[in-house]
Amino acid sequence: MYDDPDKPVSPNLVTLTYLIYGLHLFSAVTGIISSAAVVTAFLTGWPSIIAVALNYLKRGEARGTYLESHFSWQIRTFWFSLLWVLIAAVLFITVIGIPVAWVMIFLIGVWLVYRMVSGLLRLSDNRPIEFG
Repeated sequence: MYDDPDKPVSPNLVTLTYLIYGLHLFSAVTGIISSAAVVTAFLTGWPSIIAVALNYLKRGEARGTYLESHFSWQIRTFWFSLLWVLIAAVLFITVIGIPVAWVMIFLIGVWLVYRMVSGLLRLSDNRPIEFG
């Protein structure tokens, strides 16, 4: 995924990556402390929307560094969360699927918080995300 693990990275880009994780986690925490579910706050909250926009705008600068994996991790977390929420929304249409959808919403929230926290911990160790 990245060309050279020792390729120097801009300290500003590292700071931005921390900021992006922080924005995503801020949205998730908003879901925990409000009436919104974690995943819906994550997907619809302005901090996460700004964060994913920053991911797309700055991922070219991260290309070839260990930060590239973090940008991919954050982007994938956002889009896979959206995909699973859409599947849960389809389940809400049926009476029998409503309990399954609620469980899915909860599990998606746990999953995305796990991904953001684990990514943040790897970033703090200056390590890439290892896929697969």
